[in-house]
Amino acid sequence: MLPFPHSRSQLADGSTLGGQVPSPVADTPPTPFTPAPTPVPPTGRSERVDPTLYLHPATLARLGSLELRAKMIVEGVMSGAHRSPYQGQSVEFAQHRQYVAGDDLRHLDWKVYGRSDKLYLKQYQQETNLDLVVLVDASGSMQYGSRLFADAAASGETTGPSGQVNWRKIDHATALAAALAYVTLRQGDRAGLYTFADTLLGGVERSSSQGSWRRIVAALAQAPVDGQADFGRVVDQVLSKLTNRCLIVVLSDFFTEPATLEAAWARMKHRGHDAIAFQVLDQSEMDFAFKDPAPFEGLEGEGRLRIDPRALRPAYLEAMAEHTKAVERGLRRVGFDFHRLSTHDWLGPPLAAYAARRESLLKRSKMG
Repeated sequence: MLPFPHSRSQLADGSTLGGQVPSPVADTPPTPFTPAPTPVPPTGRSERVDPTLYLHPATLARLGSLELRAKMIVEGVMSGAHRSPYQGQSVEFAQHRQYVAGDDLRHLDWKVYGRSDKLYLKQYQQETNLDLVVLVDASGSMQYGSRLFADAAASGETTGPSGQVNWRKIDHATALAAALAYVTLRQGDRAGLYTFADTLLGGVERSSSQGSWRRIVAALAQAPVDGQADFGRVVDQVLSKLTNRCLIVVLSDFFTEPATLEAAWARMKHRGHDAIAFQVLDQSEMDFAFKDPAPFEGLEGEGRLRIDPRALRPAYLEAMAEHTKAVERGLRRVGFDFHRLSTHDWLGPPLAAYAARRESLLKRSKMG
């Protein structure tokens, strides 16, 4: 049994509180099902979604001056702000190479020749642009949310595009994806998107056009949120579409077996991509501060259970911490980054701090 199922839960009795975990009577480790408020029936997704719905002005203010960089060498389609595996003539010196008959004499280092009577060529790092590919989990587990939409949305709206009154994990992932695309496109780099559950559900092809930002947010707002996630299959589908090295950002609750996740990260690494994993969790999933017994129903077909949250809370928190650490360890082993976000926090400060850390790592790698 998975320590965390691919789904989360919602109260079956109409209450706005609750939590889902199997009964602690069994000998097997408890499988926590995340609690969720009563959803509002969908009213139909709008074909024209206002992107500012998902980006608070405070978030934009913190992101406006930041640059998102890949910490490893990436390929691009035009000159930009990122290192390339191709060496040529550019601004940043890389190394010397001994002259070979037929080389372009314009790149000879005459100072070295004057000191050593040997011919060496100057080589430079060719700067390229960054291709950002955002993968957003739209499986049933991402429906859960306990924060009011009006409290989190940028525009003062009280409901989301589907008529929901709660700010769900998929809404937080949408806001995060919009922020990342916003920063990337401002740099003149290309940004693209795929939503997924057990397979790819849709997407926006990579582009540096400013209009692609609205297309990305609209695609996210209109994505169906249902089904179980099959991360391994989805990664294979995405990799088959990428012909150059990219920065892949995955936004998910990552309630999947850590071994399955790590194998997928390894395949990304083998293909030369860099990756960032953002684990998006609701605050109630993180602290499980529920008190009253109630029936809970899994959002991905796990059935219904009646539990006492207070009796199960210690085992739940232990299982949650253990799973999150396992997910993070798998990422660190292949050299990728991990960051955990709560749906109850603003995106600006954690994104600003995260981007600053990546920038610092990039500078240190260039110096050392």
